Amino acid sequence: MTKNDKKIKELLDKEILCRNCADELSYEKPDPLLVASRFKDEYIILLCALFAYGKASLIVKFLDSLDFSLLDENEEKIEKELDKFYYRFQNAQDVKTIFKTFRKMKQENSLEELFFKAYKKENNVLEGLDFLIETIYKYSNNYTSQGFTFLVSNRLKRDAKGEIKEIGNAPYKRWHMFFRWMVRDDNLDLGLWKGIDKKDLILPLDTHTFKVSQKLGLLTRKTYDLKSALLITQKLKEFDINDPIKYDFALYRIGQEKIL
Repeated sequence: MTKNDKKIKELLDKEILCRNCADELSYEKPDPLLVASRFKDEYIILLCALFAYGKASLIVKFLDSLDFSLLDENEEKIEKELDKFYYRFQNAQDVKTIFKTFRKMKQENSLEELFFKAYKKENNVLEGLDFLIETIYKYSNNYTSQGFTFLVSNRLKRDAKGEIKEIGNAPYKRWHMFFRWMVRDDNLDLGLWKGIDKKDLILPLDTHTFKVSQKLGLLTRKTYDLKSALLITQKLKEFDINDPIKYDFALYRIGQEKIL
């Protein structure tokens, strides 16, 4: 490990020590995990992750306004109760459709089992992710709108051999954040999924962590995409091979709070 790498690791380890506590999740320091951590239901937690874009305080405000118990109600009630709900790119029809889709999926499948089915072949988180997205579209009767597609994401692009492309795919930040919440287990993350190894997780790369990673020297690449997320993850494995994504929240807060 180079001298600079040692300095970066020291900084990040120090940040983790002071960040890995319940006090980090509050209305003064809003984060979607503040709402997600109140639940043990993986479908509710995924909703919290998928709507987690934009200003953190507005994300939390919107999530607080949702009645997640509607996932266990009938479709008529979902239609009625969510008729006036919208969030940024999602109109009321998009919000109602994701609730109705998750309601149907929840009656038949565990998200962990669906994910694991594709992940287990090669311990590949991206295969698990792609299969979940495919399943959501199937259960939504292939509902399409700009807002719904933004919320759920497109399926991952593949090359001629059927391998998921590293270049040409977005970082899928909200999905990888959801996996972090579900797989890792500490004072922040929920650890509700037991069959997935945290060493296989990929950094949930957003604009904060992208810029911070460049400033720290964790990344020299200029493109914000899946390849960059994989490169930073690989670099973080030099600091902790078994749990590289433990550094995600520290990197995010360093960027958000303009610590550098």
